[in-house]
Amino acid sequence: MTPLLVLTNCPDPACAETIAAALVELRLAACVNVLAPCRSVYRWQGKTEAATEVPMLIKTTTERYAAVEAEIRARHPYELPEIVALPIDRGLPAYLQWLADETRPN
Repeated sequence: MTPLLVLTNCPDPACAETIAAALVELRLAACVNVLAPCRSVYRWQGKTEAATEVPMLIKTTTERYAAVEAEIRARHPYELPEIVALPIDRGLPAYLQWLADETRPN
């Protein structure tokens, strides 16, 4: 089991809450932090854009990543949502064990 931190942004709190609840209920994530809105500046289709977005921190595992990505894509309104996964190299062993336990399929 390799723990992962997956990052994504949603256009509003309702979207973020919907995705977070689904990921936890489906045991694809042990925990999802829905953060305070932020301002994102980015290039899209040749133009500089800016938007208010709601960042999410999703704690999961490499084994569950494909399903997490699919669930985000299915529920996300963006044509191309940001979905970035970072390995968690270290952490409190008991927390990492909890993360593994909570993301095991039933």
